Amino acid sequence: MSDAKKYPTPKEFLIDLPLYETISFEDEGLEEGRKLLYFDGTIDTYCPECNQHSIFSRHWKGTHTISHKPDVWVNVGRFVVELKCSRSPEHILFFMFTAEGKSIQKIGQLPSIASLNLFDVKKYSKVLEKKYFQELTKSIGLASHGVGVGSFVYLRRIFEFLIEEAHQSALISSSWNEEVFIKARMKEKIELLSSELPDFLVNNKSMYSILSKGIHELSENECLAAFPVIKLGIEIILDDKLEKMRRDSKLAEAQKAISALANTI
Repeated sequence: MSDAKKYPTPKEFLIDLPLYETISFEDEGLEEGRKLLYFDGTIDTYCPECNQHSIFSRHWKGTHTISHKPDVWVNVGRFVVELKCSRSPEHILFFMFTAEGKSIQKIGQLPSIASLNLFDVKKYSKVLEKKYFQELTKSIGLASHGVGVGSFVYLRRIFEFLIEEAHQSALISSSWNEEVFIKARMKEKIELLSSELPDFLVNNKSMYSILSKGIHELSENECLAAFPVIKLGIEIILDDKLEKMRRDSKLAEAQKAISALANTI
């Protein structure tokens, strides 16, 4: 059913869900809670001890039995999910939940969500000024502690920086109309800068209005629910900039090498 309520996957519960956010289940969704309680799959995520990505699998202490009753977790109280690193089994990710009624809440984890997520964004320091890279990490840290609106503030600043960066590039064009740009709304500014911006940003210009609405109208929980999607959008834009940087560097190296070769032949 297209209108069925979507619940977090076990991976989203473990890696993405901030502390103390409560997920309530309807009767038809109880099986999704059971999947978390008895999660026995694998997750590819950052291992702080290895300082690189690794595959983690469920670490069971002692013997255990698995129930297939969808409501087996309801009112079970506290339960723990531990994952061990495939590179070094002594490296453990620890997650604690509590199930009260038909709701599940993450109440603790080691290492923190921020620690697990910050490794993957280090590469963006190459295409973001130091100030804005710090704001990216702050947004992740705030979201990991359940601060949704604050995390949106930092993401919007990064978005605005990307627009202004493109604006500065466009200023050197003889056909650029600064007066029109100054009077334009953000969506119109993005259209005016379309030749300077990644296609993904141009095609998804609504990201800015979502960020602004989050800051001024949405609740903390609504911002937190939207945060992973908007963060992914920002990352795709930054990935595009990284790829362009790598390509430009390769072209420069190739031109230099060909020129040097031509001079020796």
